[in-house]
Amino acid sequence: MNMDFLRKLPTPAEIKKLYPASEELLEIKKKNDEEIKKVFLGESDKLILIIGPCSADREDAVIDYIKRLRVVQDKVKDQIIIIPRIYTNKPRTTGAGYKGMLHQPNPLSSPDMLKGLIAIRKLHMQALEETGFSCADEMLYSENHRYLSDLLSYVAVGARSVEDQQHRLTASGLDIPVGMKNPTSGDVSVMMNSINAAQQSHTFIYRGWEVVCHGNPMAHAILRGYVDRHGNSHPNYHYEDLVELDKVYKTSNLVNPAVIVDTNHANSGKKWEEQIRIAKEVLHSTRHNPEIKKLVKGLMIESYLEDGCQSADGGVYGKSITDPCLGWEKTEKLIYEIAELRKNH
Repeated sequence: MNMDFLRKLPTPAEIKKLYPASEELLEIKKKNDEEIKKVFLGESDKLILIIGPCSADREDAVIDYIKRLRVVQDKVKDQIIIIPRIYTNKPRTTGAGYKGMLHQPNPLSSPDMLKGLIAIRKLHMQALEETGFSCADEMLYSENHRYLSDLLSYVAVGARSVEDQQHRLTASGLDIPVGMKNPTSGDVSVMMNSINAAQQSHTFIYRGWEVVCHGNPMAHAILRGYVDRHGNSHPNYHYEDLVELDKVYKTSNLVNPAVIVDTNHANSGKKWEEQIRIAKEVLHSTRHNPEIKKLVKGLMIESYLEDGCQSADGGVYGKSITDPCLGWEKTEKLIYEIAELRKNH
């Protein structure tokens, strides 16, 4: 084989034993989960807001950002449930570039997956300890989910992973909402097949075990736009797109129809400032169609302390080193505007 086996990594159980979550923290997460689940099961009409940096690149800036979100959450709690993004794995289209904190706890140093596993667990735990937020992460590697399984309240399966069988089957065994993004090609049927698979029971091999997963009724769609064969971005968040998705759900056997609209990526053409307009347009669509209002459970927004993005060695505190993000001032204003729009309609 053309591989160098560097070292055997600790199992999730070993990492959890070294860095355990207290009973108090687990109880906080349980309460968060219960409130979030009510939205996806149709028992609450609050809006889910999955918001935060494109990738969690440094502990201090991420925690600073999430502490600011905590202040805002307490002011909009009647309308919005915030789930901060702490995305510690970064998919790369070509395989090149920064792959996230799991690979490189320090973006300027060489990859170190052992340090990475410890760093991402400590970061998610710190967020829970200091802010009461149990956060969202992307399940880039399905076999790694258990390193964080006691800390996360939301998982996203990315556009490049949504057709992968192992991701679909693993999602069926989770007891938190799992969002399935449409693939980069925009084929909605692929996303719907993934949701269908995640909602079913399966027997398969996971981390060397034969396991039975019982199906996840909170598996749902994420619309993130798509890229055509010429490399051009196209949105799929418009009113007509949401109406069409509602029709697809109604002709399926899926339970709890739900969609989160990703306001960045191909929906914005990675023009980060467009996220403000897109978020408001989606809310406008929900006000004009009760079926769309029931379907749309929330928004996904890429946001950090500073506008835009920079190179990994840029040195600006709280500025994304991957996709460009909304800065804090615009983010705070947008969240309050979203809460006010929902309150008045």
